[in-house]
Amino acid sequence: MIKNYPIVVFSHLSWDFVYQRPQHLLSRLAANRWVIFIEEPTYEANSNPRWEFTTPAPNVLVCRSFVNADDEGVGFTDEQMAVMEPMVKDLLAREEIHDYVVWMYTPMALPLAQSLTPKAVVFDIMDELSAFEFAPPVLVEREAELLQWADVVFTGGPSLYKAKLGRHANLHCFPSSVDASHFAQARTLSEPADQASLPHPRLGFYGVIDERMDLSILDAMAVAHPEWQIVMVGPILKIDPTLLPKHDNLHFVGGRSYGDLPRYLAGWDVCLLPFALNNSTKFISPTKTLEYMAAGLPIVSTPITDVAEPYGEIVYLGRTPEQFILACEHALDASEEELTERRHKANDVLAHTSWDATARSMEKLIEAAIRDRTPAVDLSGAGILTNNYV
Repeated sequence: MIKNYPIVVFSHLSWDFVYQRPQHLLSRLAANRWVIFIEEPTYEANSNPRWEFTTPAPNVLVCRSFVNADDEGVGFTDEQMAVMEPMVKDLLAREEIHDYVVWMYTPMALPLAQSLTPKAVVFDIMDELSAFEFAPPVLVEREAELLQWADVVFTGGPSLYKAKLGRHANLHCFPSSVDASHFAQARTLSEPADQASLPHPRLGFYGVIDERMDLSILDAMAVAHPEWQIVMVGPILKIDPTLLPKHDNLHFVGGRSYGDLPRYLAGWDVCLLPFALNNSTKFISPTKTLEYMAAGLPIVSTPITDVAEPYGEIVYLGRTPEQFILACEHALDASEEELTERRHKANDVLAHTSWDATARSMEKLIEAAIRDRTPAVDLSGAGILTNNYV
């Protein structure tokens, strides 16, 4: 039996940012082990390096470091990691963590992670980070090194899986899944007060609003149908808020908690995935696609690969602003028979996936990686090599 080794995570995303793949997976894996979640460092001038800890879920310790090293790079820079290395080792010693698995979300933390001696290394690839505008040039090089170092690699969707094929011998596709019961609450919950006064029809999106969003689609929708209320729930990042289209029927309401999302869905008539078709969206597999399905609502998306290919018979698709508007009109005007057929297909998808099942499958692969990495030792005294597991 493999011991439930703690997991030490290095992440470019903070735990309390948007509740998505890392939180879903690691909170479930924490049911049987300790999870140490190390976020990107924060620069703090004229101070001694320090940790700030939170415990957002049972057996999950989120560790945010504050360091006085700043070379104006994007998180986990070399200067910052030089300060963090003794901090991380002291942290693990303080928590009495000696045998553990390293779980990587960002290649930028590779030098820091390689200062440790894990039982196995997991690389869970959520995005093609090199496609983002902010990506430093060294990221591609470090990803190649991480793919060499990792024992098992997961990808967050089929497009990423295809892109990484041939680059690692132990590669596995785990598309984003869903907590279906959580989002099914949208079918019965009352909606929040800040949305309740808006007239119908309402078309909504939740998630990060950044360079991946096609703002021309939102602008065209608001102009073509002033009677539509377009609700955009989520933080605005990496784009100038002054560049957002401004219309009376277009509402940017800010971020909301994971627990509140079903209540917003409860008041929508159509769910939106208005992503731009560019390098930053080429490999994305939006978690919210299945969450929208669980809410039982029609969905309209641009034809990003990991939505169009697996769910083209469930999701309405539109590439240009004009086509996207037509798809929304179709979704709003669809007969009950058509909507029921799409819901049946969505329910079939939901029946074959869950975050619980994904976490269990990953756990088995991690156990196998530990077995493969653990050196054989001679326990018999007769020259017979056997693996020593606890």
